[in-house]
Amino acid sequence: MKRLNKWFYRTSLSLCFLIIAFVASPKLTAQAVSNDELIAISKVFDGAYYAAMYPNLAQQANGDQLWLLMHYAYCGINEGRNASATFNATDYMNKNPDLVAVYGDYMPAYAFHYVYAGRLEGRDATPTVGADVEAVSTMKLLGVYSTEFDPEAARGTNIQIAASHVNGTVVAPGKTFSANKAIGPRTPENGFVTAPVFINKEHAMGIGGGVCQVSSTIYATMKTAGIKATERHPHSLPVAYLPEGWDATISGNDLDLKFKNTYGKNMIVYENTLGSALTAAIYIEN
Repeated sequence: MKRLNKWFYRTSLSLCFLIIAFVASPKLTAQAVSNDELIAISKVFDGAYYAAMYPNLAQQANGDQLWLLMHYAYCGINEGRNASATFNATDYMNKNPDLVAVYGDYMPAYAFHYVYAGRLEGRDATPTVGADVEAVSTMKLLGVYSTEFDPEAARGTNIQIAASHVNGTVVAPGKTFSANKAIGPRTPENGFVTAPVFINKEHAMGIGGGVCQVSSTIYATMKTAGIKATERHPHSLPVAYLPEGWDATISGNDLDLKFKNTYGKNMIVYENTLGSALTAAIYIEN
């Protein structure tokens, strides 16, 4: 599957670069990486360093840490950009020719190898240029997760709207995050449309169908971050975009996804869409 994705990466990168260069709002278009690769990439990525190294991207991100991570994962890693002062995928590939026979030019695989094998083997991934850039991280990534959806379908419209409402939600110490509150009322006035939903173990149509994928992706992110839900409800039927037990349905004000910030600092919930990928991330301020 990874080999098949190479073609999509090559053909999408030029389009991604043009969109980033000419569109003021922070939107990206590229082929999604797997969750295992995304998590590995997040372990070598330093948002503060990336912003300092590439100020034009920092300006477009406008403080959105997840946007910076997504840019690197879906575009920057293939453009040869540094993820941090200690990792550059292209340099890692060039310094380790034995890996090229295995991974070719599929760059996310080099991040995965470095995180789970190369670092322990003492392999060098240091950037040849820009390793001396000074930056102070203001946030720490706790967890990240991505699911797939059809952006052209009606439910895709609802997913994109709901994710944009969640993006950047600050949860102060001792306060509780509510997916219902972050997303807001699912009404036509708020742009939501009719799409498939589950009602009492049956398929039906309803305003806002698809927003449960937004809350479910947040719940999956919570699981990767070790954050326990104070309220969570499974769907009445299995969902195709997540493993069993990783979903979280919401409905009106009756069913919600919630967690409490037990840290002494602000937590920030980000959620962005990129092509067919819906990605959520939870950060904590340093």
